[in-house]
Amino acid sequence: MNTSSRDISFSICKALAIICVVLSHSGAPSWLSGFVFQFHVPVFFLCAGYFFQTKYLDDEKTYITRRFKGLYVPFVKWSLLFLCLHNVFFWTGLLNETYGNASGGVLHPYDWHTFVQRAWSCVFNMSGYDEFICGAFWFFRAYFLASIAFLLAFKLLSLSPRFKDPVQAGWAVALFSFLMAAWMIGGDLRITGVSQGGYREVMGVLLMALGFLYGRYKDRIPLRWPLALGSLAWLVAGSLWYPTNMSYRDTFTGFLALPFAAVAGFFLLLYVSKKIALADNFLRRGLVYIGDRTLYVFAFHLLAFKLASAVKIACCGLSWAQIGCHPAIHEGAKSDFFFLLYVLVGVSVPLLVRAGYLRLDSRYGFSQMGAVAVARYVLVGVFTVVKKTCSLIVALCRGFVSAVKGILEASNPKDE
Repeated sequence: MNTSSRDISFSICKALAIICVVLSHSGAPSWLSGFVFQFHVPVFFLCAGYFFQTKYLDDEKTYITRRFKGLYVPFVKWSLLFLCLHNVFFWTGLLNETYGNASGGVLHPYDWHTFVQRAWSCVFNMSGYDEFICGAFWFFRAYFLASIAFLLAFKLLSLSPRFKDPVQAGWAVALFSFLMAAWMIGGDLRITGVSQGGYREVMGVLLMALGFLYGRYKDRIPLRWPLALGSLAWLVAGSLWYPTNMSYRDTFTGFLALPFAAVAGFFLLLYVSKKIALADNFLRRGLVYIGDRTLYVFAFHLLAFKLASAVKIACCGLSWAQIGCHPAIHEGAKSDFFFLLYVLVGVSVPLLVRAGYLRLDSRYGFSQMGAVAVARYVLVGVFTVVKKTCSLIVALCRGFVSAVKGILEASNPKDE
């Protein structure tokens, strides 16, 4: 398969993985969410390792700069945005102190000190973000730190004559990260200074190493239907007897099962992706579009879920306060089919909003303006809308008063 087709296949693979991520948060039936939880996020780490190029061992600046701009900067920008909107979400009811997650946890409005502390944590520790609206933001930190750690570990091992061969270095990184994660789980250890203890980051390094190794051995591992079918069987069995996911509070059994489930899910999605890539149709083009923009779905699908929750509230006659349920409305979840609406909205709305912004930007040039100019432009637009709305209301009121006067004058007893 040529490079272009291979890239399309991996874009489709990432699209299928992000759809699985959204599905896992949508209130889907337990058997379905448990199935996709095993591999949806790990697939992204495996893809990152697959595309890692050893040229970055001598060009660390380019690699780190790309990761910084592609992961850290969006994380800080979006987490601070949602931090500023946190109390606004309470005023609108999107968050409330009555409804929260399925275990009964709720959020509260922030005072000034809490806001500032969380802002510092966002910038300096990649934590402190809104736990509900930004619940998936841990991925940015784990992906960023795992990428840097993978590069450093690979480079340090490559300095030894024993690991000059990239394949040997890849195996060494995989073994080292596996033993480190086992020690963390077995000894209940944490990496001080890394939010949530760093277990996800260490597992991210392991998964990147496995992805890198697959890229070197792919010619010896033909991606055909027996492998895909075996991967599916493994995932079904795993979801029944050895459930696992990329939790930062995993069990030792879950830790042992995760690499196998991740690789099985990767093989299954990649096999399906290669089949989809063969035909030039709407499905392929749509999945490629999604796969090239997964970061926006990661960041905004939980906020987009509120639209689906509003529809469910209207259709089922539920209390508006349930809009605060995280991540989806709990009532009826896992037994109704509203999870399909959540998936559709969670994937499409962030991309539609982005596309709309880019169209407006191409027309008005927001990206070329300073922050003050953009704010002024938005305020002028809002003022214009409010002014026209008020003018319309005044005109309607005048028309109503005039009509009432006409009726009164027409019924005046003196005229009779």
